[in-house]
Amino acid sequence: MTSPCLLALDTATETCSVALLKDGAVLVRSELVGQRHSERALPMVDGLLRDTGTTLGELDLIAFGAGPGSFTGLRIACGLAQGLAWAARKQVIAVGNLMALAARAFAQADDCRSVLCAIDARMHEAYCAVYQRGPEIHEVLAPRLARPADLAVLARDVDAVVGEALTAFAAELAGLPHRTLLPELRADAGDIARLAGTESMRARAVAPHEARPIYVRDQVALTTEERRVRATAT
Repeated sequence: MTSPCLLALDTATETCSVALLKDGAVLVRSELVGQRHSERALPMVDGLLRDTGTTLGELDLIAFGAGPGSFTGLRIACGLAQGLAWAARKQVIAVGNLMALAARAFAQADDCRSVLCAIDARMHEAYCAVYQRGPEIHEVLAPRLARPADLAVLARDVDAVVGEALTAFAAELAGLPHRTLLPELRADAGDIARLAGTESMRARAVAPHEARPIYVRDQVALTTEERRVRATAT
């Protein structure tokens, strides 16, 4: 199967990135935007397409970082992907941000066969998932919320731990017995584009209105009592 031409968007973190997979090569644009994703994402897409001489009509698919991550950011990426795909009459692929992080880890560490990806979810929790290397990346543990103690347990059965949770919970995760600990590793729209271009991911493409983010945490505001119980359990 020939390499597709696809656009990828990621606004799950404070960094906004867009990427174009075309003729087997990936071109990425990335900016640290804070909370200005809605202002910068579309101009970045326009600039990338213009600079590569690509039109929306040439795209085969549009992919986006589906999360977990910032609630607002995920909605921006999903909504923009849906709007562009609707206008161009294309399908959409939702790519998990933690799987994209695993892909980056496997590309960087050749001897890594399994990885725990963990990013800070605030409220003293992390979004995490476990992946295994193979012809296609295999999801061993689906994205979920975990406390630092849970991460320490999950880390026992993998070759590497990657993601900002290693920094956010440095004290709790100190001394993990791994030769591969990568707290600075980040994924971007380029990793999402490469994953979206694989045959298995392309088979998951859906109509724009069927695309959904991966929120994981459905409740972001706690009552006073819920905060008290959570603090007691920590």
